[in-house]
Amino acid sequence: MSIAATNPDPSASHTPSEEAADCTHRRSHITDSHFYGHRYSTPESHRIFCDQCRYQRWLDVEAALALSQGELGIIPAEAAQKIAAAARVELLDLEALRADIRRTGHSLVAFLRAFQAACPDGSGEYVHYGTTTQDIQDTAQALEMRDVLDQMEKQLRLLAGQLVNLAESTANTVSLARTHAQPALPMGFGVKVAGWLDEITRHLERIDQMRPRVLAAQLFGAVGTMAGLGDQALPLLDSFAARLGLTAPAVSWHVSRDRVVEFVVTIAMVAGTMGRIGDEVRLLSRPEFGELELGWRHGQVGSSTMPHKRNPEACEQAVVMAQLTAAQVANALACLGGDNERDSRTLRLEWACVPDASHYALSACSIVEHILSELGVCEERLRDNVAGVAEQIATEKLMLALGRHLGKQTAHEHVYELSQRARQEGSSLRALVEDDPQTAGLLSKAELDTVFDPSAYLGRSAELTARAVAHTRELLGEEGAR
Repeated sequence: MSIAATNPDPSASHTPSEEAADCTHRRSHITDSHFYGHRYSTPESHRIFCDQCRYQRWLDVEAALALSQGELGIIPAEAAQKIAAAARVELLDLEALRADIRRTGHSLVAFLRAFQAACPDGSGEYVHYGTTTQDIQDTAQALEMRDVLDQMEKQLRLLAGQLVNLAESTANTVSLARTHAQPALPMGFGVKVAGWLDEITRHLERIDQMRPRVLAAQLFGAVGTMAGLGDQALPLLDSFAARLGLTAPAVSWHVSRDRVVEFVVTIAMVAGTMGRIGDEVRLLSRPEFGELELGWRHGQVGSSTMPHKRNPEACEQAVVMAQLTAAQVANALACLGGDNERDSRTLRLEWACVPDASHYALSACSIVEHILSELGVCEERLRDNVAGVAEQIATEKLMLALGRHLGKQTAHEHVYELSQRARQEGSSLRALVEDDPQTAGLLSKAELDTVFDPSAYLGRSAELTARAVAHTRELLGEEGAR
């Protein structure tokens, strides 16, 4: 075969790049994919960030501004009512608006023209009175962030309820604790679950605490002085913020973007917790461990070549979502670098990283909720895994028991030598303790039985689990008590 036959003809009428240029398809971001978007986003996240919902949110902000100005006599009350009545996205000519954005190169002017045209009887002349573009867009973004936090809090509460049940049901289930991926000590499995639960509870507390800081209105005019809003500027700010359910900040935050950064960092932390839970479930569901069992339904396919596979796809996707959310933190932090009184370089970063982080973080929560809803705890394998290393994980208790006779440090040295010898030779640690001249006879048979019984060394596993559960139930109220 000739080279010419294996390569496309450069003189062909349609090259791949030209075909791409002619493409009229709009779904190029993974979150918008008809086929894979459900793995990277949720229906709720799409309702928050779709184009039309964004415009409706801008309209809501403009309507709230007009109504507050009408009540204070800044604009005619009748005009304010007409503006509010016209603030419906279906009244806008969106295709004309799209073309005007490209013509003007401005993100809001085309929208304002379209909205003004939709307002009857000249009331549109009072639209956007005395304010500036960023006031509207920042306030609307605060409403978007509020919707994300509302949905995230709902999901976290659901997750917390699932984990409360799982923690309580496994509080006394003997399991193997691992440190540095190696057998460590016995523990109640509920303590592991309580660790997840307590972290989620702290996230709920963080979300509650940051709401008044992060969810703030913006209404300060061109350079943050409120000059165009007149003598009633400060009462207007209070009324405007209250009408939208947002905080009225002390001063403009046009270039103080720490609120947005805190939002992105916080939801990235939530996603990170989801990734940790998902990854631990993935690990413990491996056949080598078999301690957890993921849900499965007939029709799920793990491999195109190995029909037997049941891959932990959901667990892996939770980790992916955590990593993608974390990647947005760097973009959010870059938003702290705005200068002077206004700077669009930061805003354009936020328009990308706030939605992306929100899609990924909400997806992570949804994925883990699904994992937990079908998760099984394999108590027989937990017992078997503990039994397989029972003598290894008895060394701390053995050291402390011998320490009462030899001193703790001396006992540590003896147990170290004996336990390493037992592993090296494949022999019984208990037998070595009973035969070793320095330790023989120090502990009775009954004491040794207790030392080498993993179920007798769970520490305060049950009590610690109960503490975490009680803390969560207190936070969740009646919902968490069910």
